[in-house]
Amino acid sequence: MSKAYNFDWQIEVPTRLLKGDYFDRWDEENGSLEQNCLFRVDSYGFYIYWQSEGRDGQVIELSQVSDIRPGKAPTDPKIGADLMSNSLVYGRGNIDERTVTICSGIDFVQISHTNITGADPTTAKAWIEGLRKITHNHKANNICPTTILRKHWMKLSFMLNVNKKIPVRSISKTFASGRTEKRIFEILKELGLPSGKNDEIDPVDFTFEKFCDLYHKICPRTDIAALFDQLSGGKDYITTKQFVDWLNETQRDPRLNEILFPFFDTKSALRIIDRYELRANYRDRGHLSCDGLTRYLMSDENAPVFLDRLEVYHDMDQPLCHYLINSSHNTYLQGRQFGGRSSVEMYRQVLLAGCRCIELDCWDGKNDTEPIITHGKAMCSDINFKEVIHAIRDTAFVTSDYPVILSFENHCSKSQQFKLAKYCEEILGDYLLTKPLDTHPLEPGVPLPSPNLLKRKILLKNKRLKLEVEKKQLDLFLRGLDTEVYNDNDMDSAANVEGEDGPVVFADNIKLRDDDDEAHPELNVDINDDVNRRTILGQLGIKFKASSALSREEEEAIMSGYQYKGATTNIHPLLSSRVNYTQPIKFPGFSKAEERNIHYHMSSFSENVALQHLKQNSIEFVNYNKRQLSRIYPKGGRVDSSNYMPQIFWNAGCQMVSLNFQTPDLPMQLNLGKFEYNGNCGYLLKPDFMRRPDRTFDPYAESPVDGVIAAFCSVRVISGQFLSDKKIGTYVEVDMYGLPADTIRKEYRTRIIPANGLNPRYDEGVFEFRKIVLPDLAILRMAVYEETGKLIGQRVLPLDGLQAGYRHISLRTEGNFPLSLPTIFCEINLKSYVPDGFTEFVDQLNKPLLTKKSDESSNLLISNSLDPKLTLSASAVRRNRMLTDTSSAPTSSSDTKSIATSGASCSSINTITTSDGSNSASSLSVKCKTPSEIIIPITLEYLREQKSFLKLQHKQDKESIIMKKKHAKEQNLLGEQQSKILNKAKNDSE
Repeated sequence: MSKAYNFDWQIEVPTRLLKGDYFDRWDEENGSLEQNCLFRVDSYGFYIYWQSEGRDGQVIELSQVSDIRPGKAPTDPKIGADLMSNSLVYGRGNIDERTVTICSGIDFVQISHTNITGADPTTAKAWIEGLRKITHNHKANNICPTTILRKHWMKLSFMLNVNKKIPVRSISKTFASGRTEKRIFEILKELGLPSGKNDEIDPVDFTFEKFCDLYHKICPRTDIAALFDQLSGGKDYITTKQFVDWLNETQRDPRLNEILFPFFDTKSALRIIDRYELRANYRDRGHLSCDGLTRYLMSDENAPVFLDRLEVYHDMDQPLCHYLINSSHNTYLQGRQFGGRSSVEMYRQVLLAGCRCIELDCWDGKNDTEPIITHGKAMCSDINFKEVIHAIRDTAFVTSDYPVILSFENHCSKSQQFKLAKYCEEILGDYLLTKPLDTHPLEPGVPLPSPNLLKRKILLKNKRLKLEVEKKQLDLFLRGLDTEVYNDNDMDSAANVEGEDGPVVFADNIKLRDDDDEAHPELNVDINDDVNRRTILGQLGIKFKASSALSREEEEAIMSGYQYKGATTNIHPLLSSRVNYTQPIKFPGFSKAEERNIHYHMSSFSENVALQHLKQNSIEFVNYNKRQLSRIYPKGGRVDSSNYMPQIFWNAGCQMVSLNFQTPDLPMQLNLGKFEYNGNCGYLLKPDFMRRPDRTFDPYAESPVDGVIAAFCSVRVISGQFLSDKKIGTYVEVDMYGLPADTIRKEYRTRIIPANGLNPRYDEGVFEFRKIVLPDLAILRMAVYEETGKLIGQRVLPLDGLQAGYRHISLRTEGNFPLSLPTIFCEINLKSYVPDGFTEFVDQLNKPLLTKKSDESSNLLISNSLDPKLTLSASAVRRNRMLTDTSSAPTSSSDTKSIATSGASCSSINTITTSDGSNSASSLSVKCKTPSEIIIPITLEYLREQKSFLKLQHKQDKESIIMKKKHAKEQNLLGEQQSKILNKAKNDSE
């Protein structure tokens, strides 16, 4: 598009952080202490960097920083004593008040904690507030390749040795995967820099311009040079007209609205040339050099996605059920479902990553003291519920202001449930939504409130008592009559819970296992107990081994005997009264749910049960999700915490597709990549046809949806840059995920380029996704692998925000964190899908063409293509001018392709020269069925030359003359009649 978007990704860094402060850095794990380190942040907000006397410089990349929090004093007495002794020199205040903890990592589990202790509490507070302001800048994860190079240059400039110089080894390591050290040293020498293996470079001499020169000499962009030659026709520059044509035909998606996304014109092209062309003489003439084109292709203006999609751009005033919600399963676990470690830190990391629905499995603590969170009876460690609520309060609204849902799996006694409710009220305070909004009462037919109405609110998802039961028990509780309230042996408790009483009747002809209908399965025996464990394994015929960890054989055996136990139906009235818009019930069936029309009721489904519903009642499932919430969770057999593919449930409009965030597998990569859009706020508005009750949508549809135009997408992988720091072979895979009809995976991959991890050139054929039925739900994934199959980096790009043309795509880790340098250069083609046999018809609609068979004209054009000095006839010159004018007009990308015909011969017309020596048509390619066939655009001037037109015009002129004579004759006759009547009337009156 020619409308420039101001991609303001930078957040102003506070002055104090730019100037820096002295801190003592310490680490209890290895017992290290580094004193008097000058900590600073660069002006772009890329790095926290520091250096102390006698040590090398170090950095922490801010894109990998997840949290900044007040620290605690070290438990190691030696480190504590050293810190206190140093505080005698300049410190004021205790260590806790002066300490800052910086949490960083490239996944949600392996988190590094950097502890720094400052001179006084004021310094610590200033750094905590300042760093929090500039972290979670997800826009900075989408910077262009030029800025990425600057970022790496800055890193080299910060990681100085003890002499405050840049080691040549650090620079050579950057390029070692594609060139020999000897060649790198030679180029450094050419640039006038120290080039010995053990030499050092003064940071003042190693400017960004020098680094760019080094980059282009070691990694010449031959791929862009080839594109430039194609556009310029072998010249040293591209003209403004050529640039405009290329921008409109290749770099613009023809499906875009011409008003919202206007075509490029001369003015917008000159603006780009002025910005990226450094040669003044070229700029003055409106020309673009190869270097200028390279700078443009590596700029923010040529991003692979619409950068405004990185902000909140969806309508956030729709009901809550109209959004996909970023959701987590068993949030507390850091590893496997059996024997895994639970961690409070996981709640922090998941919320900071943008997740808006987290799970808390609540159980009674030992000796009925404090409620805990754990994977019950599955040999997992436990964590304190109260600590988790504190963590949620601190991190719930750091990344996003939109509502957070706490999905309680409540196995607690009533006395412990009271503590759950009290801790939520006391710790969360005003964040907790304790009662429904006045505008959205809990009544049948009333829609759910919108994310905007629930901003900075936390909702509880827990079973709720029937209203009359809740009111009665709450009144007794408030009056201190606790006997009935705390009765945990109520055999008929299910009858008191809304949506739990009576057998569930499925009117939708789906027969489900009872255990599959439970929201969360748990073992009904304690396998932490060796006696129980020995008994279970003995019954299964497996020898018992005394060990803290289950073997794979034991896990599989126990899973085969896994019995299910749902959450308690003995609900404390205080906890029940705090549940409003997310009330879980047993699924009553689609027909019954529609009949009830209660929007605040929701149900949870295991992936297997949800899949059954989708297969048998797909349209009903979509309609259910238009009205109320549904939550999908992994089946119990995923003991390794692997994830199911979320796409199929997104296709049905399921809002809370819960995944194991601790496992960065393919499903998790799709989830993180998809929710990166819309400001990473955790909510994505579903397409119109998945929200409106008057629209019908089948997620298994293979034909285009009413009102939605199917799309065509093709990808050509051209090259890679800085893919690895090792000399290894690499290849690229390109997959598409969406509706079942749209999903294509493991089909498209490039050839392996051996022994070059620096700048492999693939130049692969085009990978085509011919018919994408539902582009709004489709996701393109590109992944780079080592020749051994190990993933180097990947990128997930939702199709509704993808840009067409030649684009650099920066890669991410498995956990969707940005890799520092790796990118791939691709050509992406996007347009509307055209069924087989209609291509020529659509092309003629886009640019009306006339096929004229004329041996004379064809021979004339062919002879001129062979001899450019020949002078054409006036008619031919006029037609060629028409061709030139048409080629400069904005056209769709499909117009750049020649019309292919079977058994056709092709005439190539490179240049047609007129009598005045000017080029009337340049680089025009015409494909024809026979040598006597020429394609000429239909214009008004051309039609006026036709004999049939002249004949009709002559006939019209003749008829016009006859009509004028007839009209004059009748006018005279009428005048005579009127005169006679007037004379007669005059005579009669006399």
